[in-house]
Amino acid sequence: MIPSGTPEQPAARRLLVLSGPSGVGKSTVVRELRRHHPAVWVSVSATTRFPRPGEVDGVHYSFVDDAGFDRLVADGELLEHAEFAGKRYGTPRRPVVERLAAGVPVLLEIDLQGARQVRERMPEARLVFLAPPSWDELVRRLVGRGTEAPDVVERRLAAARTELAAEPEFDLTLVNTSVQEVCDRLVALLEIPARSPAPEA
Repeated sequence: MIPSGTPEQPAARRLLVLSGPSGVGKSTVVRELRRHHPAVWVSVSATTRFPRPGEVDGVHYSFVDDAGFDRLVADGELLEHAEFAGKRYGTPRRPVVERLAAGVPVLLEIDLQGARQVRERMPEARLVFLAPPSWDELVRRLVGRGTEAPDVVERRLAAARTELAAEPEFDLTLVNTSVQEVCDRLVALLEIPARSPAPEA
């Protein structure tokens, strides 16, 4: 177990942290990246919230109860963790450390609070901020997905204002006008060979 606050030591130059406000399209970008570049390992976060329709335990998230999350925190098993809307989220530390040590490119999709914790513990990590094309577009995406109650959406919009103000803390900003273009930039940052064109029939 690594005590809280102790910096991690693996070579983290192939670690990307992708963050940005809710509704900006982080999950869509990650799905596209996984589909075309399976060599990139995307961390599966632990959370105390209930699964949404279609989510699979261990694939989209590791769903745990509050007692289980408390144990992960107490044992130093989370690289970062945060709370939003009464639910907690965290990145299991050990799988990240092991894959980096093996030279596997790693992507973390986490919020602002988590990104700050990773920067403290793994200063070599590169932090990428995913920004919306405009504030109006972000509001449209959040309201339009219809998966959350209005009060939760309002909290997410309030959090988004704070997250957008923190953009200067990041190493690089990508505006999500094209999922494919964002993926291509992430692949370049991770130094992964470009996709080979499909063979002609």
